Amino acid sequence: MRLRGLLLGVLWAAGAGARPGPAGAQRAPAPPPPTPPLLPAVQDTAPERRFWVRPAASLLLPGSGQFLGGEHRGAAYVAAELYLVMRFLQLRAEGDRQAEAFRQLAFQAARRAFTTTRRDTVFEYYEQMQRFSESGEFDQDPGPALLPEGDAATYNGSVWLLARRTYWPDPDAPPDPTSLEYILALEFYRRHAVGPDFRWSWHNAALEQQVFVETIRKSDAALRRARNQLGLLLANHVVSAVDALISGRLAAAAGRPARVSTSLAADHVTVAFQVAF
Repeated sequence: MRLRGLLLGVLWAAGAGARPGPAGAQRAPAPPPPTPPLLPAVQDTAPERRFWVRPAASLLLPGSGQFLGGEHRGAAYVAAELYLVMRFLQLRAEGDRQAEAFRQLAFQAARRAFTTTRRDTVFEYYEQMQRFSESGEFDQDPGPALLPEGDAATYNGSVWLLARRTYWPDPDAPPDPTSLEYILALEFYRRHAVGPDFRWSWHNAALEQQVFVETIRKSDAALRRARNQLGLLLANHVVSAVDALISGRLAAAAGRPARVSTSLAADHVTVAFQVAF
């Protein structure tokens, strides 16, 4: 009996605990956690930044953008760059060597009789040495007054003739030496005529003058071709950058492989665009 009463007491206590209590005594459910505010989506701009890496690298060093993309044709741009740089240096050195040769020849064959010290000047001076066998005297009057060279077959004589035709009403009729026309003609002659230190004469040296003219032609040709190499160097940089742009950006947009084929010649550049279909 005692055990039975104990069991009944336990069952009654369990039923009493399961019954709901008063409404005020009920525990309120826990509120849901607050929803975090929505943040604006951050766009990843890393691909856009990476898009310019290959073209910029190729613009600075041709072929580097292709190598960054794992494209072996970058070796062609590097080889073209090395060849063009070496060719430029070679042609520039050849032009300078020929320039030194014609200056030395001019001094030895045409100027040494009038001066013992070689003094170089602007290239226009050597151009006139090709056209005229003699420079002529600068001043034919031993006194203080300036008397220009009168032989128009010489360089100084041709300058004086041009001055007279420019400022005198009649180039064969001298005006008053104190007149403005005469003074302006003399000033023109002083600015353009060759002075005593640069006088020349190819008298009895016609063969040397021919060699002199040919050497100037070779120097001009070499320096002109060297300048052309600079243009080709710039084209190699630009084409390599465009190649990297097409193979990277446009090929990805089209979903097909694309490439640029470049052919460099001595005086022109051939560019071909290829897209696979």
